[in-house]
Amino acid sequence: MTTSSPAFTGVIDVEKIRKEFPILHQQVNGRDLVYFDSAATSQKPQRVINALVDYYSGFNANIHRGIHTLAEKATRAYEDTRLTAQKFINAASDTEIIFTRGVTEGINLVASSYGKAFLQPGDEVIISGLEHHSNIVPWQLICEEKKAVLKVIPVSDQGELQIDAYLKLLSPKTKIVAVNHASNSLGTINPIKEIIAAAHRVGAVVLIDGAQAGSHLEIDVQDLDCDFYCLSAHKMYGPTGVGILYGKKSILEAMPPYHGGGEMIKEVTFEKTTYNDLPYKFEAGTPNIGDVVAFKHAMDFITELGKENIATYEHDLLVYATEKVSKLKSVRLIGTAKDKVGVLSFVVDGIHHFDIGQMLDARGIAVRTGHHCTQPLMTQYCIEGTVRASFSVYNTKKEVDQLVEGLERVINFMKP
Repeated sequence: MTTSSPAFTGVIDVEKIRKEFPILHQQVNGRDLVYFDSAATSQKPQRVINALVDYYSGFNANIHRGIHTLAEKATRAYEDTRLTAQKFINAASDTEIIFTRGVTEGINLVASSYGKAFLQPGDEVIISGLEHHSNIVPWQLICEEKKAVLKVIPVSDQGELQIDAYLKLLSPKTKIVAVNHASNSLGTINPIKEIIAAAHRVGAVVLIDGAQAGSHLEIDVQDLDCDFYCLSAHKMYGPTGVGILYGKKSILEAMPPYHGGGEMIKEVTFEKTTYNDLPYKFEAGTPNIGDVVAFKHAMDFITELGKENIATYEHDLLVYATEKVSKLKSVRLIGTAKDKVGVLSFVVDGIHHFDIGQMLDARGIAVRTGHHCTQPLMTQYCIEGTVRASFSVYNTKKEVDQLVEGLERVINFMKP
């Protein structure tokens, strides 16, 4: 089996792209699948699936310490992904790329390691009202442990961060700022370069949750000057259970290890252990080798399409869907920020979001319903949750029309 695929060039050819995704060509409940849940997890192109099969059928072996042929081949493939990730986000060095299980682990690693080492009682950590629970709970835990104070950037009715309020929150007590690049529940794209620069002026470090940006937005960590940036492969056409944490080398070197075990050590005695160099200091134990190897092919897929092409195509879908859905009876959009990735969240007055999701599923349309792991944000809007349709480069306007038709039927049935 080969992992090669024909290269994509020029503007988005959605029909050509869809041929790379075998899961899309099936029926659900007797209808052609319409998959509008890519913010939860994107589907996988054949090249990524092939890469997993190739690894397990051709060169499955543990990495770094083996001297036999399979181990050396596996190690090369694993480290090739690190080099690809370095280029993908323009990190200064491949040693600044730490493999994790995803954004959640990346945030927990920073909170536990950097937070435990450098937070003091009375210090302040700033997050935003747009955050996923994975960028709230770790900071609550470390603030409680270190007796630090957690502060929250407020969100406007449109779903945008109130930057003036953020600037007032900053002070010499601010040690960490952690915000997302784009909101998973509303799609809002945050002005992270401005946020980072302001935090640095008071001496704080900044972590960016890039879960919803990896497959949509240009990411240049050197230009952004962020201190940490987290990505999840499964939201970037890659496998689940894999991600990267970027950290500036000087900061990572000053941080203690997160996990102890094999690979993260130089020498172990019963009296003392010395730790490995970056990036291995933070990669204890046998990693998720096959999925890391396949992750390279997901990043290659994005790079071949071009982030600018992807963003333009998805924005066009979002504008089209927003116009169509907003005209439906009793629909209220939640999150109307000026700059958004391809996420459309809404409620239908008088109909529970869960019922809408089930009835759309009966028509083969997959959307996400609920609070989307952003319960504080839902509380701000005085709702339990929303219906969320999230778009990817493999979706079409025809599918949007099917969503609109399905919603119209649901609304007319439930609210005659």
